[in-house]
Amino acid sequence: MARDRGRSSGGAEQGGDEFVLVALGGMGEIGMNAYLYGYGPAKARNWLLVDLGITFPEGEFDPGVDVILPDLRFLEEDRASLSGIVLTHAHEDHVGAVIDLWPRLEVPIYATPFTAGMLKAKAAEFGGRMKLPINVLPMGGRTQIGPFEIELITMSHSIPEPSAVAIRTPAGLALHTGDWKLDQTPFVGDPPDERRLETLGGEGVRALICDSTNAMRDGRSPSESDIASSIAKIVKAAPKRVAITTFSSNVARIKAVADAATASGRTLVVAGRAMHRVIEVARETGYLPEDFRYVDQQQFKYIDRSKVLLLCTGSQGEPRAAMARMADNDHPDVQVAKGDLVVFSSRTIPGNEKDVGRIQNAFVRMGCEVLTDAEALVHVTGHPRRDELKQMYQWIKPELAVPMHGEARHIRAHAELARAAGVPEVMPAYNGEMVRLAPGPAAIIDDVPVGRLFRDGRLIVSSIEGPVRDRRRLAIAGICVVALVMSDRGEVLADPEIVLDGVPEKDADGEEMYDVVADAVDGALDSMPQKRRKDVETVREAVRRAARAAIGSAWGKKPVCKVLISVIDD
Repeated sequence: MARDRGRSSGGAEQGGDEFVLVALGGMGEIGMNAYLYGYGPAKARNWLLVDLGITFPEGEFDPGVDVILPDLRFLEEDRASLSGIVLTHAHEDHVGAVIDLWPRLEVPIYATPFTAGMLKAKAAEFGGRMKLPINVLPMGGRTQIGPFEIELITMSHSIPEPSAVAIRTPAGLALHTGDWKLDQTPFVGDPPDERRLETLGGEGVRALICDSTNAMRDGRSPSESDIASSIAKIVKAAPKRVAITTFSSNVARIKAVADAATASGRTLVVAGRAMHRVIEVARETGYLPEDFRYVDQQQFKYIDRSKVLLLCTGSQGEPRAAMARMADNDHPDVQVAKGDLVVFSSRTIPGNEKDVGRIQNAFVRMGCEVLTDAEALVHVTGHPRRDELKQMYQWIKPELAVPMHGEARHIRAHAELARAAGVPEVMPAYNGEMVRLAPGPAAIIDDVPVGRLFRDGRLIVSSIEGPVRDRRRLAIAGICVVALVMSDRGEVLADPEIVLDGVPEKDADGEEMYDVVADAVDGALDSMPQKRRKDVETVREAVRRAARAAIGSAWGKKPVCKVLISVIDD
């Protein structure tokens, strides 16, 4: 039976040690994963952070934003209590915020070799200025981090070395699954350690904190090996050039494309810096052979059209990635043409549909054939469907289920599945809600501040105040700037200068909007006694209000209005 989601103080009233969980990102959304596990009394807990990822901007809602990061103010206020950061795998939505936010925390990082290699490669792009204290753990490794005993459990996913994290405390054991699926033939890397999962279930798991991404989809996820076989057949049957794009981190897919090139007698050409970086780390960690063969994009023009297989970045419609530039005929080295095959071996992340659709349509207009996972077996999810979730619950037999990594609808579907699987307690929770895992019954016992930060160029800015908020307003209604020159006695010494951007040139009657504003400014100034005009701020506000109201009356929208006043000593 599901427990009530109402707040409870429980063990906190008694001042005893508690085992708690609070998400700073990742519960109620897919992306920006950051999960805090705490142990100790309410006022003196030690914390462990599992993952520190990003999410991506949502088009017009986040103008100019590069990526979105979790707000860590809750941790920053007491970072001495943070014992470390454990990374489950190297996807950006799990590790992408480490470079930007680690300086605010300055704690040890724990990761497997491939994840550590990806993080180091990313840090190297900062010119070697950032030295991250990365502790490399082997697959299946164990270590003590503060009061938490950590064990990594090998899983399978769409990237090498995904790990679930078993977290042991005196109050009980929690299993944090990370991203996973049950793929016994993952093509690259090891299959999930099902025997260890069963053993953990026998040990007694207090709480299972589990991936909800595909909780609404029946069945099981296909294998990565199935995709490799399908891609090989597609490439071999193509009469002309083939271009394939996928997530650059999917080493199994990279190997599958390389194998397809070899089998069809084609030369593999790699276009995109991110793809090169992943290949290099995969070589260093043994997931690709040292003699893995491909050529750089500069060699493309020397290869016969029927003998080339392009592997490109840009599966999500990124504007400067290889696929977007090829679609716009703007790439300096690689191109496609009529009759070529373009394969999107990926799924479109929600929010990227317009950008991906634009690129796909551009290829179709060129005369290319475009193939997606809607038409052929060219992509498979890295997350568990319902039958895999049921299998996990049979193995682990948790006392408590806490769905994570999903929007509200995914979390609800997962919670219903867990109840049907016989889990005694099920606790849906969302970002900022602190869940007591043990001792005693599960309950939401507190709320902590959560939010979003924006990476805006080289700066990290607030999502609530600051430039991005202003850009949203500018995108809706434009800007009006009025510049005045006045004497210190309040006299206007020149005609106002007016600049309108993003505002219609004329109103419905054909009158110039410039004149509409100019008349409103003159009227505001004329209506003010000269004595009041000596107060610059009073003048500024009166002119701003008049200009904004005049445009609002003529247009039906009120732009951002700025008034610049220069005062000259008389």
